[in-house]
Amino acid sequence: MAVIVALGAFLMTLAGGWTAQRVTDRRHLVLGLAGGLMLGVVGLDLLPESLHAAGRKVFGVPLALLLFVAGFLIAHVVERLLAVRQAAHGAENGGRVPEVGLTAASAMVGHSFADGVALGAAFQVGGGMGVAVSLAVITHDFADGFNTYTLTRLYGNARRKALMMLFADAVAPVLGAVSTLLFTLPEEPLGAYLGFFGGALLYLAAAEILPEAHHKHPALSTLMCTVGGVAGIWLVVGLAD
Repeated sequence: MAVIVALGAFLMTLAGGWTAQRVTDRRHLVLGLAGGLMLGVVGLDLLPESLHAAGRKVFGVPLALLLFVAGFLIAHVVERLLAVRQAAHGAENGGRVPEVGLTAASAMVGHSFADGVALGAAFQVGGGMGVAVSLAVITHDFADGFNTYTLTRLYGNARRKALMMLFADAVAPVLGAVSTLLFTLPEEPLGAYLGFFGGALLYLAAAEILPEAHHKHPALSTLMCTVGGVAGIWLVVGLAD
């Protein structure tokens, strides 16, 4: 059953990426929505889940929050180091480093794999838990596909590479669900990963996606897309509960 549901997530991820491609003439709206979706996923989905799974404290601070901050800082450091290296070689891409986009998209793929693992584990616990997690995974995988394609293209990667990353992101939850037929991932490592990934994703949303969305088009419609993205994730989380 988990694998069948994961196939639905596969289709939703592709639908999200297809949507991101079709609205290239409204790029600022796409970026505004992507930023809102990413902010909503981090604050309303990833961070609560990571705190629940890996909430033990390390020197007075929950492990999930420590890794959340570490993810944010490492994303910032990696981007700056890659930007300096590219500048030293005289490359110009508006300050955008393609490797950062691929790294971010790869993290999205890892997150989608973890979604599949969570899906399989939920069905092992019981049917009710499986249905709740299925709703969350299938619905927010649309946002994952949207963000994977948008992030890859935003940093100057070719459309072919963006489509490859989108396909990898779509396949990942299926592979994650299949893997639970062989083993069960401990809860705390999964929570720790979600915290780390949430920090990195928040950096990309706050430092890259949203500033770019409002740079040339500081319109109310862009802002409303951002708010709508957050509200959409809130709706998904609420329905899943």
